[in-house]
Amino acid sequence: MLELSGVSAGYHGGTVLHGVDLSVPAGSVHAVVGHNGAGKTTLVHTVAGLLRPSAGRVRLGGREVAGLPAHRIARAGIGLVPQGRRVFAGLTVAEHLRLAHRPPRASADRPSLWTPARVLELLPRLGERRGHRGANLSGGEQQMLALARALLGSPSVLLLDEPTEGLAPALVEEVDALVSTLAGEGLAVLLVSPSPTQALRCASRVTVLTSGRATLRMDGAEARADPAALTAALELAPVRS
Repeated sequence: MLELSGVSAGYHGGTVLHGVDLSVPAGSVHAVVGHNGAGKTTLVHTVAGLLRPSAGRVRLGGREVAGLPAHRIARAGIGLVPQGRRVFAGLTVAEHLRLAHRPPRASADRPSLWTPARVLELLPRLGERRGHRGANLSGGEQQMLALARALLGSPSVLLLDEPTEGLAPALVEEVDALVSTLAGEGLAVLLVSPSPTQALRCASRVTVLTSGRATLRMDGAEARADPAALTAALELAPVRS
């Protein structure tokens, strides 16, 4: 389980996140929804160790990880799929997978251990593109490759920063199905998005982030049955360019 308690963070002395609390149990999807500038990527970067929190606690399976270097947080069991995919243009799919595979020691904290072969079973399109370089992949294929890289660290928590950005509707549905599959494997998934649509499709819990503050928390099933409160919270939130 991932737990955040009173987390504040920002850049260059400014505060972007203000006392955020949330939890992501194993086997669930927690979607954080908010407009651009709400602090979603700051939240993900803080959990992943790319940004040090100025206050609060981040626990992974009861262990405090706030403030640890990013590589130690990754080894502890947090995998990141960054916004924009960030694949290496000159490396083939097979080379990406080989470099990303760092199997941890098996433990009760890791719901499943991933290998390149197992990743290609889940994402067969990558197997078909094994010899293609990153620059020659479509946007959807690059997103699948970014997901594969994160899985090859065998995380217990998966952070997804706007995973369907720029994808065609059919590929958005494919990503949604994969997110649900991974939660079914026992992963705790923290997904951030500017749109409530994906949250309504696959989230167990939904949090609206407004100017760095959690302004609404809903059960996923409740939000799907009556999305009016979620829609209203986003309509009232200020939009930053």
